[in-house]
Order: sequence, then structure tokens, then C-alpha cells
Amino acid sequence: MGEILNSSCWATPNKNITHLDKFSSLEDIDLSADGSLILRVLISSVYSAVCAVGLVGNLLVFFLMKTKLGKRRRKRSVINFFVVNLAVTDFQFVLTLPFWAAEAALDFSWPFGNAMCKIVLSVTVMNMYASVFFLTAMSVSRYWSVACCVRGGGARRRFTSIKRVCAALWVLASVATAPTAVFATVTVVAGERLCLLRFPEGHPWLALYHLQKVVLAFILPMITLSICNALLLRFVRRRIVANTSRPKRRSKVTKSVIVVVLSFFVCWMPNHAITLWGVLVKLNAVRWDKTYYMVHTYVFPLTVCLAHANSCLNPVLYCLMRREFRKKLRNLFWRLSSPAFTKARASGGAVDRDTA
Repeated sequence: MGEILNSSCWATPNKNITHLDKFSSLEDIDLSADGSLILRVLISSVYSAVCAVGLVGNLLVFFLMKTKLGKRRRKRSVINFFVVNLAVTDFQFVLTLPFWAAEAALDFSWPFGNAMCKIVLSVTVMNMYASVFFLTAMSVSRYWSVACCVRGGGARRRFTSIKRVCAALWVLASVATAPTAVFATVTVVAGERLCLLRFPEGHPWLALYHLQKVVLAFILPMITLSICNALLLRFVRRRIVANTSRPKRRSKVTKSVIVVVLSFFVCWMPNHAITLWGVLVKLNAVRWDKTYYMVHTYVFPLTVCLAHANSCLNPVLYCLMRREFRKKLRNLFWRLSSPAFTKARASGGAVDRDTA
């Protein structure tokens, strides 16, 4: 898949490489990966599955937010506002996956033209940044709302500030995506049309682009997530430790924090670790060798799939795991599966709320 996670393009034509000695530069290796049939089928299948699950999950989040929580509560909840923005980013993100699945199925050759290359690649990268930014903001907001008591009369001001924060995060994600929008292009390499980035100055710019992604999309968010959730755990334990009647509450908060931090780390760390390795190679801080080639060719695509799976996990972690959402979801499924509802739908009539 193009440039979302490594703009030197791991997704490249299926060229069987038997003599690594013939490559004189890192760029040659980056543009000559071995796209084996099994790897391509696996990538296409994962992209298709993530797209399907992500669409259903995020559409369900939209539905629950719009119809089940109530207008007044939906407008006042800071976390819910972040959840909606996160669902928007993940929804837009998964819409690009069919393009990357088709690219993988076609031996990583881009069939959609130069304009679509710029659009799809830019939308993919922008929503990758936005998703990470909103996840980070949610952790900060969660700690702030728990640790700091709500002051009377401040709800409207806080919600207005959150709107501004969300707007600023969208702008920041757009700015971080600007190099992708400018330099994304379809380039013919080894007879194949590839959608990738072409910087005019070569490796130094490409390395800086990758370094920006690692810092903004992983290192800083991971540090912020860890600190905020650690402070949240300490606060909850101090407040609840003296209350022996609420050990389950403390246990739930602890598990929730661990799941949030670990899911982000597990999904994104492998990809960013290999990307950082590539940055060091491009800056001549680490030697390029056969190990880098093998990892970049066969392991890196799997880390991309793992990172994409985060778009499926977000609706579960930040919406469907909450008790209020689970209750509304159970009520919705019960209504849809009840005999009265089924009979009414079949006859075109209305459902009696007392019986359905």
C-alpha cells in the first residue's frame, strides 16, 4: 500500500530477486520488493476485512450517537464529541482501503490514475494523523474530566473549547499531510505504475518525512497516552482505595486503561519501528544490508495491516465498551429480533413500543 506508513513504497511490483548484490542504493531496494502471491492475497484479504468491519463499526457509532443518547446529552459530552470525530476519521480511512486492496491484488500496480493517487494517498495519510491526534486528545480529556471536578456554569465554555481543539487537530493533520498532497504521484518503476512520493532532493527529504510521521503519529502520542493514563490510574486508586465497596470500579478502570494503551502500542509500534529503521538507514546512521531488505519486504506489509486494524478497534474501545452504549445496543438488537418488530416490518405497520 502506497505512502501511509512508508513513502519509499514497500508495495512494489512482483519481481523475483535472487541477487541482492546488484542493488547499489537503498532506493533500488525500496522500489524492488518481492510481491509474492501469498503476501498479496493476504494483504488484499486483510484490507477487505478491515474495511467491512470498520464501516459497520463506525456507522454503528454514528447511529448510536444520533438516535440513542439524546440530543441534550450528546451535545454536552466532551468525550462523545471526540468519539464522533474519531469515528469520522476512521470511517474516511477505511473508505480508502478498497483502493489499496485492488492495488495489492494487481501486483501493487496503481490502476486509478495520477489524480486518484494524490486524493486517496492524501486522505489516507490525513486520517491516519487525525485518528492518532483524536485518540491522544481523548486520553487527555478523560484524565482532565476525572481528576478535575466539574465547575458550575463551565460546561458550555468547555464544550466550545473542545470544538476549537477538534478544529485545530483537523488543521494540524492537514498540515502534516501537505507533503503527501504535493509530492504524491504515479511513477513508472520497472515497467509498473506505482503510487508513491517523489521528493526532488532524494533521501534526506524522504527521511525527514518518515521521521515526522514517527514523531507526530507515534512517539509524542504514545508518551501522552502513557502519562495521562498513568495519572488517571493513580488518581482513581487514591480516591477509591479507601472505599472497599468499589473494588470492581477500580478494576474496570485499570483494565480499560491497559487495553487503550496496549492496543495503540501493539497496532502501531511494529510499523513505526521499521519506519524508524529506514530513517536511520537513509541518514547513513545504520548500514543497509540483507536483513533490512527482508524485513522491509516481508514483515513491513504485515505491520501495515496491523496498523490498519486499529480503525476496527477504535469503535469497540471508545464507544461500544462503554456501558451506556452496550445497553442501547442490546435494546436495539432486541427490538430488531423481537417477533412484534419482525411482524410489523413484514406487514408494513408500526411497532408497539410496549410489546417490542
